Amino acid sequence: MKSDNSTEMQFFVLLAQTGSLSGAARALDITPPAATKRLAQLENRLGVRLVNRTTRRISLTQEGSTYLHHARHILAAIAQMEDAVTTAGQTLQGLIRVNSTLGFGRTTIAPLVSRFAKRHPGLEVQLDLTDKPVDLVAQGIDLAVRFGALPDQRLNARKLLSNRRFLCASPRYLAEHGTPAQLADLASHQCIIHRQNEDAFGLWRFIEAQHSEVVKVQGALSSNDGDVVLGWALDGHGILIRSQWDLDKYLKSGRLQQVLPQCRLPDADLYLYYPSKSHQSARVRAFIDFLAEQFAP
Repeated sequence: MKSDNSTEMQFFVLLAQTGSLSGAARALDITPPAATKRLAQLENRLGVRLVNRTTRRISLTQEGSTYLHHARHILAAIAQMEDAVTTAGQTLQGLIRVNSTLGFGRTTIAPLVSRFAKRHPGLEVQLDLTDKPVDLVAQGIDLAVRFGALPDQRLNARKLLSNRRFLCASPRYLAEHGTPAQLADLASHQCIIHRQNEDAFGLWRFIEAQHSEVVKVQGALSSNDGDVVLGWALDGHGILIRSQWDLDKYLKSGRLQQVLPQCRLPDADLYLYYPSKSHQSARVRAFIDFLAEQFAP
């Protein structure tokens, strides 16, 4: 299999990202033996072993780590060069990999991707939706759109939107069960629990002065889907924590009412997360600027 240096570097970066020859083979749509042969050809040409192989995983040797470090920088420089040429012609081309959460990604980010793609028909956009945190660097993702604090100190962040979180319930629920006057009253109420990532089940955290107060709540209904729990609150099943982004229209229409407005929850501001700006392509910069424009006040 004939291969130039840039193709070899791309293959090795992908191998390091997937962590196995079978994973690299699937990503390249080739057979595992072909991936094994490609690695052997690269090691033979360089005269060093780049990885230690096991039956399922690979680990980099010291030489492999050095090769990976330089390969990433060289490929980034090539991408910058090509982007400079592309930008001069006023046409964005290439692939953008975007990650977002399930509900917000489906209802908000996907339509914005559609609008951006119509502006730039030469682009390819891969939108992956998952509520679990992802490693942008290891998985080769260009940017993520997520609520909450920076998950990885290797990343840069750009704030898109300030977004407070509130307790809320339907007027029907409050009429039937009463309105809590203090945090301790939540123990006697039905609380709808949104299970997120590895958060402790049924523990709600509030900001009191300069410290955090944790309240244990309980309820008959819980789900890992934000739209589902919001629907249950609208149906009158209990008290729920949701963000201002989700609640505004329901609070304005009266379908939901804020509960314990004097008790502050940690904010869930909306951020764009992305790896180092120094290796950012023109197409990714254009998409970041586009999203910032869409969420501008």
